[in-house]
Amino acid sequence: MAQLLNVEDYRRRARSALPRLVFDYIDGGAEDERCMQRNRDALEALPLIPECLRDTSKVDIGIELFGRRWRAPFGIAPIGLAGLVRPRADALLAAAAQAAGVPFILSTASNTRIEDVRNAAPDAALWMQLYVMGERSIAERIVRRARNAGFEALVLTVDVPVSGLRERDLRHGFRVPMRLTPGTVLDMARHPAWLLRLAGGGMPQFANLLPDEDDGAPVSAQTQAALLSRAMDRTLTWDSLGWLRRLWDGPLLVKGLLGAEDARRALRHGADGIVVSNHGGRQLDAAPATIAALPAMLDAVGGRIPVLVDSGMRRGSDIVKALALGASAALVGRAPVYGLACGGEQGALSVLQLLAQETERTMTLLGASRVGELGRRHVEIHAPRSHAEQAGPAPVQAHGKASIYPAHAAA
Repeated sequence: MAQLLNVEDYRRRARSALPRLVFDYIDGGAEDERCMQRNRDALEALPLIPECLRDTSKVDIGIELFGRRWRAPFGIAPIGLAGLVRPRADALLAAAAQAAGVPFILSTASNTRIEDVRNAAPDAALWMQLYVMGERSIAERIVRRARNAGFEALVLTVDVPVSGLRERDLRHGFRVPMRLTPGTVLDMARHPAWLLRLAGGGMPQFANLLPDEDDGAPVSAQTQAALLSRAMDRTLTWDSLGWLRRLWDGPLLVKGLLGAEDARRALRHGADGIVVSNHGGRQLDAAPATIAALPAMLDAVGGRIPVLVDSGMRRGSDIVKALALGASAALVGRAPVYGLACGGEQGALSVLQLLAQETERTMTLLGASRVGELGRRHVEIHAPRSHAEQAGPAPVQAHGKASIYPAHAAA
């Protein structure tokens, strides 16, 4: 069997291990998936500039955030319905994060109970991602349970007033209720290992929408369908952060921001951090790459709160680029799930270790012995050009240099 040397190797192995419906759910994006490609193009178009003859005999890639030491400058982003990949997926990912010494963010759309995830990773830095649906009492229940289970931060996702048009999922009939085509059923039968695990663990459910000992009736089928389609409460506004503040006294982050003005709004309304995110290219297909949006977001908050970034991270060098531009940390989502598909908890841990090794190697080659030594001087900022654009006109010039960033970010 071929050696797994990078995240793309794990992705290819995951594609062969999973039915197409499941793989496409994890791997796919919205509409023409141009935002997904834009994320990769923008990252790949940022060369890193090394500083030579620096003492890198000891390299520390760890960071400290919200009073917790991370062994590597990235965490696991929230992944909904990960139980389709493997039973108890959320618990396995949390355990892998604990072993790697990085945080794990549990999705509202998880298939493992909040309390069971904590039990699987008693020493992990666990954060709770929150979707607010029409029944706000559900969000209040989830926040209370996460607080009681010792979760350390709350991450409000705000870029889903309606689901992106995920055409891969629609072609497979991926909705509630599920509509399986004969071709999809045949494809599942061709993956007996996956099918046996699913049979043993049962069809994934939204575990944290089911009633527990202290809660009342389960939520409606309409609410479960809304969660699957990421159709959230459209009356949610910036003033709603005050409602969450009354429920949650720990760090509160807002995830899904791409504009500098929204970054300033988050700061004014008391957010403790923001996550620059385009939902991995799964929402607005016309959205900018997160690495391109990052500098203006950082300048908008001026170092007053941490700024994290996700979407498109496939290499340790991608993570280093985000850190060099000024991000406090990066989040990776699909990458550890590819590992999960290949080898369960150990597969996810192997991907996290691989990214940590790549991050350390990249920093060493740049001459940085710790994350705090990275800066914008390490990044050569210029515009990414897609294959189609390479034959077209040159990009617009900014300060004499082609740039996808605001002019002030090229300094």
